[in-house]
Amino acid sequence: MGVGIQVMTADNAAGDNPAGPEKAPYPPARLRLATTLADILLSGAEAFPDRVAIQLPDEGLSYAELRKRAWHMARAMAALGARPGDTVGILMLNAAEMVTAIFATAMLGATVVPINARYRANELSWIVADARLRLIVTHDRHDDYVDFAALLHEALPGLAESTDPTALSLTAVPELRAVLTVGKGRAGLVDGSTIESLAEKTEDARIADWCRATAIRSIAAIIYTSGTTAHPCGAMLTHEALVGHWSLVGRRWGMRPDDIFWVPVPIFHIAGIGPLVSIMAHGGTFLTDSYFDAGRGLAEIERHRATLLYPTYPPLTESLIAHPDMAHRNLSSVRLWLNVAPPDVLRRMGEALPQAVQLTTYGSTEGGPVTLSSPDDSLESRINTCGLPMEDAEVAVIDALGEHVSPGMSGEIIYRGANCFSGYFANPEKTEATIRRGGWIHTGDLGRLDSDGRLQYLGRIKEMLKVGGENVAPAEVEEHLSSHPAVKLVQVVGIPDPRLVEVVAAFVELHEGMEASEDDLIAFCRGRIASFKVPRLVRRVTEWPMSATKIQRGKLREALLKELGIEENP
Repeated sequence: MGVGIQVMTADNAAGDNPAGPEKAPYPPARLRLATTLADILLSGAEAFPDRVAIQLPDEGLSYAELRKRAWHMARAMAALGARPGDTVGILMLNAAEMVTAIFATAMLGATVVPINARYRANELSWIVADARLRLIVTHDRHDDYVDFAALLHEALPGLAESTDPTALSLTAVPELRAVLTVGKGRAGLVDGSTIESLAEKTEDARIADWCRATAIRSIAAIIYTSGTTAHPCGAMLTHEALVGHWSLVGRRWGMRPDDIFWVPVPIFHIAGIGPLVSIMAHGGTFLTDSYFDAGRGLAEIERHRATLLYPTYPPLTESLIAHPDMAHRNLSSVRLWLNVAPPDVLRRMGEALPQAVQLTTYGSTEGGPVTLSSPDDSLESRINTCGLPMEDAEVAVIDALGEHVSPGMSGEIIYRGANCFSGYFANPEKTEATIRRGGWIHTGDLGRLDSDGRLQYLGRIKEMLKVGGENVAPAEVEEHLSSHPAVKLVQVVGIPDPRLVEVVAAFVELHEGMEASEDDLIAFCRGRIASFKVPRLVRRVTEWPMSATKIQRGKLREALLKELGIEENP
């Protein structure tokens, strides 16, 4: 029998041959999306100039208006010495000016560093120094809630006494050139009127050149996230990882230009800035607020006819569906929403909005949504798994020896791909411990893949706590409590909480002859570290449960759960 060879001709090139290339398992082509953070706004303003890009209760900006404001601010930043590759800190609550500052930074080819607005002075000063910030942008819109100028004065010695706010020279943070406030003047800060005059000192052509030259694999943002060290680590996300990946997330949602995406999460969080990118990459509207209030949120969803919701974290969703207004608001416009919770909780949440399809996800700051369910997945799949890997991500599960395990077997979740961060800023040791051979990100999370490749999240291997959606490293709280003069040794664990999923509990050993009550130690934390890190309870310890070399946190936690009468689900 001879071997038949078919020559490709014009007649069969269109795909008549059943054995031809069209039968190969090619991956689906990706959308041709904007490549940088600035491109999202620029292309949106060209395609939909009058469409609302960002909407808050008291203000909305069209794509064209947002582009104009961001460009103006970029010129002012350049006049203060900001250049491509510099880091720019943004310390604000969700507001139009925060989004403006994010895109202004991107237009310069600089790197956005969103700062957690709940940080206290010592945490803020550490971030400013670690990120080597060139500029900080803040506002005075919510002085009655948090006075950012006063916080910066406390965090940065010498700032309030600076005679020239446009050319700071602070010993502790020598790279910092200026702090801008979008609002009234405060000591040491460049005020709104000065920003206006500074913008006139920079030519448009310079900003345009920097914007065009921004590389897709340059760092778009550094998002600080708590790890197993005493201080948070800055995860570096390229434009490819932030913009390209979150644009694909929007594609899986099926986002459209007429969509209105309600996101109550702070924009300084990856779960805030990521969805901002997703919806703007598809020409839709980002609907948010400066703070979360369930009743107010329901009113905004109804008022603006939101089509997509992103409450994500159980405390927010539980507050939303338990609010008395839930039964009276017209939420019929909502077609999709996303929550992250155990299967039984997801089922109950989904029943609260029956006309909408509920999605869920598995992800992290370092990789965004690594897996995500799809609107056309079955209900049971969307409840019991975290969906399939994103198109630009590869997910695997490994055993203790680092070997890949078969579907259905549990182990550590690892992933790699274009969605991945590039490492932790100025922290090669932490980077090397997380990004390992082959470019795999090791998560410390436990999970399994089913036969279809969908991920089931089973819990955490590592000691990280998750308090209401915020990462808390035990070492962060331990370091602060250890600074109390009466404390000799401290260990921190997480205990279950019906609203926040998990809260902080601390065990302390006091110095001999010294006293400090539980209330004293909790009060020592309040106002000095972020509220979600403050221990909900403290227990005195005189003898620690030990292994051969270290304290056994697990036994401490087990004893506390027994004392409190808390039984965990197996």
